[in-house]
Amino acid sequence: MLALLTAHNLFEKDLVLKRNEFLKVAGTIDTNIYFIEEGSLRIFIEQEGEEQIIRFGYLNDLIVSLDSFLTEQPSDFYIQAIKKTTVKIISKKVFFEFINESEENLKLWNAILENLVLQQMEREKDLLISSVNERYSRVLKRSPRLFQEIPHKYIANYLRMTPETLSRLKKS
Repeated sequence: MLALLTAHNLFEKDLVLKRNEFLKVAGTIDTNIYFIEEGSLRIFIEQEGEEQIIRFGYLNDLIVSLDSFLTEQPSDFYIQAIKKTTVKIISKKVFFEFINESEENLKLWNAILENLVLQQMEREKDLLISSVNERYSRVLKRSPRLFQEIPHKYIANYLRMTPETLSRLKKS
């Protein structure tokens, strides 16, 4: 993916975020696609003063506030650096010019969207499973790298459990 995007010179600029710095805040429009070159990000919403993490991104991942990207409307999502993070940026305009250049590029966009939909469906299944043990097992199986890249307090939030419960599950 990176090679294809780089070969077509789609990256317009790089951005370095400090730990805890926001790439996007709720209530804003963001129509960029971000490729994570280094570091990690979390996407979350805030409800009644509590953060609910819905997604992570780390090395070689694409991150986008998809609702805002597609509708060009403000989004409720925050995107925040977990640690120092470098992203390459592609604007919607440049990306859509690229995907409309050829059938192959359009297929790439469709594959990206299909992957996002499938990931979201897996995430929804995780949230519907009441057993914390099964939730943990599913995510560990699907994304073992997550447990090396992301601090446990964020993973616990993502899994809708306390850090203590996550720690207990990891030990068993």
